[in-house]
Amino acid sequence: MDTSLNWLKAYVPGLNVTAQEYTDAMTLTGTKVEGFREPDKNLKKIVAGKIVKIERHPDADKLVVCRVDLGTETVQIVTGAPNVAEGQVVPVVLPGGKVAGGHDGGPMPEDGIEIHAGKLRGVDSYGMMCSIEELGSDRNYYPEAPENGIYILPADTELGSDVIEYLGLHDVIFEYEITSNRVDCYGVLGIAREAAATFRLPFVPPTVPETGNDENVNDYLKVRVEDPDLCPRYTARVVKNIKIAPSPWWMQRRLAAHGIRPINNIVDITNYVMEEYGQPMHAFDYDTLAGHEIVVRRAKDGDVFRTLDGQDRNMDHDVLMICDGEKEIGIAGIMGGENTMITDNVKTMVFEAACFDGTNIRLSAKRIGMRTDASGKFEKGLDPESALDAMERACALIEELGCGTVVGGMIDIYADKKPLRRIHFDPDYTNRLLGTDIDRATQFSYFRPLGLGYDPVTDDLIIPSFRQDLIRKCDIAEEVARFYGYDKIPSTLPSGEATTGSLPFNLRIEQIAQRIAEFSGFSEGKCYSFESPKVFDKLLIPADDPLRQCITILNPLGEDYSIMRTMSLNGMLSSLSTNYNRRNKNVKLYEIANVYLPKALPLTELPDERKTFTLGFYGDGDFFTMKGVIEEFLEACGMNGKLKYDPKSGRPYLHPGRQADVVYEGELIGYLGEVHPEVLDRYDIGERAYVAVLDLPKIVERVSFARKYEGIAKYPAVSRDLAMVVEKSILVGDIEEVIEAKAGDILESLAVFDVYEGGQIMMGYKSVAFNLVFRAKDHTLQEEEITRAMDSVLSGLKDMGIELRR
Repeated sequence: MDTSLNWLKAYVPGLNVTAQEYTDAMTLTGTKVEGFREPDKNLKKIVAGKIVKIERHPDADKLVVCRVDLGTETVQIVTGAPNVAEGQVVPVVLPGGKVAGGHDGGPMPEDGIEIHAGKLRGVDSYGMMCSIEELGSDRNYYPEAPENGIYILPADTELGSDVIEYLGLHDVIFEYEITSNRVDCYGVLGIAREAAATFRLPFVPPTVPETGNDENVNDYLKVRVEDPDLCPRYTARVVKNIKIAPSPWWMQRRLAAHGIRPINNIVDITNYVMEEYGQPMHAFDYDTLAGHEIVVRRAKDGDVFRTLDGQDRNMDHDVLMICDGEKEIGIAGIMGGENTMITDNVKTMVFEAACFDGTNIRLSAKRIGMRTDASGKFEKGLDPESALDAMERACALIEELGCGTVVGGMIDIYADKKPLRRIHFDPDYTNRLLGTDIDRATQFSYFRPLGLGYDPVTDDLIIPSFRQDLIRKCDIAEEVARFYGYDKIPSTLPSGEATTGSLPFNLRIEQIAQRIAEFSGFSEGKCYSFESPKVFDKLLIPADDPLRQCITILNPLGEDYSIMRTMSLNGMLSSLSTNYNRRNKNVKLYEIANVYLPKALPLTELPDERKTFTLGFYGDGDFFTMKGVIEEFLEACGMNGKLKYDPKSGRPYLHPGRQADVVYEGELIGYLGEVHPEVLDRYDIGERAYVAVLDLPKIVERVSFARKYEGIAKYPAVSRDLAMVVEKSILVGDIEEVIEAKAGDILESLAVFDVYEGGQIMMGYKSVAFNLVFRAKDHTLQEEEITRAMDSVLSGLKDMGIELRR
């Protein structure tokens, strides 16, 4: 958003400040000025002069010698401009003056070009006549300027007068950063209101008289809005007897200052009102409207519409269209159609000013691939009241500039007009919130310049419709703060009672996971949630595996980031691969992040976002190193129940003989294992790597931080050792289950203290030794009790085909 200081001064009389003073003050009151530029920065000593005589240069065919009357003196200037003629009034830069750039329109020097008196091919020249490019502009903003040659001023221009003043270049253009909730500041009037409040000056908006002849607009035009949810307000007026001509000089200069090229009076009025009020407008050729009717409705799926830029656009049901009795004539809030465009032959036209749903405009512009100045404003959510104000202003300018005859009356469809919002005026609340002691009268004085009303009966502030950001009392406090001055607010300690903060339960579990991982030597990593569909092939995932049922991104950065991940292994293995190929040794990484599991495809509801705790490493360590980290984490979470590892997990990306599902109390909570050698090759990892993935939501359900105190045992324990020879196919965990089941309640603990394979052990067998500790809580165990328990254990082992080692 840019504004011209000269334009602002028209509505804020007395705004006599420097550019830097304006920038600092406006930024401190919340209207952030990003920067400013001065069009006259490198223009100096440039006056109007009249060419009274032209002679050929004695030594150059392409140069001429001009005598130029400056009002107080006549000087001689040598020029090669092809368009000079006697009697012309032209810009003349005097010796010691400066111009912004060269006549070729190339990049302008930062400090301009200084002009000196001198000789050209032996003839004295006192100054230079200027083209529009040398004055720092171009033909886009001064269309009357010649394509190649000196800029010609009007014949009645006072000789010796300041040309820069005439061209409107003694100005400052400010650039703002306007937040999306301050839609009122997307127009010059909104910025002027803020400037008036900032500098404590009166705000004088333009006076808009009533317009229109004795006719009735309803005799000319009918309007029907079929989708009031997408078009809360639609206003239209008819103008006949159109006279196309250039717009006045002052309007052209204001538009040019805002970077808008002057075209003609009708187009310039719509652009001028859009810049002034922040309200886009559109004009249709009345004679091209079928049935002299306007219908606001949704497009039909598959429709193709040609816009003013000559491009065909594909429509769908969610795009709002402006139509006549037979056809579509414009995309609401974005661009009009080629079929009703204003031409030089227009006789009667329809002015449109409306308010459209901002979200719909934003999504429609994105779908059809076209974003315009108008859509950029509409998508912020404009004030419906501004449509009426802009319409009246445009029609007033039509009559003021003699562009046509405005037909009496206005079509205004405004189905759901909302009452103005009210907020209770509570100075004490504001002072408590800000930590200030600002009296009521001072606070109240800030509101009137901003357009806020007041109801003394209810002590309510009445919020104008254009201030959509003022919703509750804290917003009123912010208004007080920004005009009182943030720099004046003292530093104070917060009031109120201190409370003990705590993390949510699930974050406490994540914190434990982080602590255990980092204590075990792992470093935290962060991986992308977006992945390539090719990762499933890299991980050897079967074609029919549910993990391949993933969410596809509608507007991906590329194929490598086109789906939402359903498993976390790709990111972990990619990170390990990067470290391995950079020759980092013994790398251990962990990540706590989401995977995204769709409940149905195509999506009908949000996916199941499951937090996973993923660990991976290569280098020092093995399968049992990873197993130890998992068990330490589960123990820290108070999960002291039955933990089992099932080697029949069958995960294709893990080594078939070195993987296991982690099962807690009969529920699968994760898996761990060595990465399959083929997968390692595909990720370019040249040594064994190990991974583990735990499903945190399932763990959170089973975590318990309750601790029950048990006193020191009163009765002695009895220990027994068992050494046995078993087939390698029999898992130690299966043996533990049998021992625990057969030993009864007096078994206090069970631990493996030796596993041996080698000499004296038959091929295909292994030796496993357990230590069993027995204890009763209420008496000293007798030998008979221990013998019965051991006999029961030996019987169970025998049923498994296990022999004791003698």
